[in-house]
Amino acid sequence: MSHTIQELLLKVHQVNLRYDKQILRDVNFEIHNIVRPDMNQGQVVSLVGRSGVGKTQLFKILAGLIKPSTGKVTIDIDQHEVKPGEVGIIPQNYILFNHRTVYHNLKIGLDFSGKKISEKEEQDIINEYADKFHLREHLKKYPMMLSGGQRQRVSIIQQVLTGNKFILLDEPFSGLDMLMIDRVVDLLLNVSTINDFNTLIIVSHDIENALAISDTAFILANQEGQEGATITEKIDLVSLGFAWNPGIKQNAQFQELVAGMKHRI
Repeated sequence: MSHTIQELLLKVHQVNLRYDKQILRDVNFEIHNIVRPDMNQGQVVSLVGRSGVGKTQLFKILAGLIKPSTGKVTIDIDQHEVKPGEVGIIPQNYILFNHRTVYHNLKIGLDFSGKKISEKEEQDIINEYADKFHLREHLKKYPMMLSGGQRQRVSIIQQVLTGNKFILLDEPFSGLDMLMIDRVVDLLLNVSTINDFNTLIIVSHDIENALAISDTAFILANQEGQEGATITEKIDLVSLGFAWNPGIKQNAQFQELVAGMKHRI
């Protein structure tokens, strides 16, 4: 599986978060650009951990929404400190403007990108993405008229249209049946390959589905005798031969990895 690891795209350096008690302790990890010959290959990274371990707080720090007590998050080729709005966010409740149609929700994303394009070009781009993600027939509907899976797709496309290369997804598989999970996996893989620098960061306690779509995973967990969660393990799914394989969940060795991780988080 030919690939090279190139530019540093995101770095979490010595991040600590403390309120009344230590929430996160010395969190460090890096995401690099993965290049594969003759194809667009974005990055899909999972941050997995049990409920209550501090994933939500780390999610907010990665998005620039809260400042860590110490340490920092830097992004892009120039490695500047992350600012609010530079990282797309897909929360569990898929925040959309309920008084606007799907079309106009997607238009908001495109307007946010700052691209100087005509109304016809804007319409063409929105229609293209709506076709690609099976939403064309829903463009005139309002978010409350859609299923949860459809709203999730609108939220993801909206963030893609903003031009943000980094997109954070909070528990994207939560509350979905197996058929919808498979569709979300396909959607996220599609988004990741639109641009080489697109980087999806999945924050989840669903180990199997998160790893099935990822090239790299990090475990966020507590360590015995120490306060606050930290990154306890990095799993290189490319080197293990598990990345970029649509049928990987049927692989016995992959399932062994998932089972082992469930005991380590």
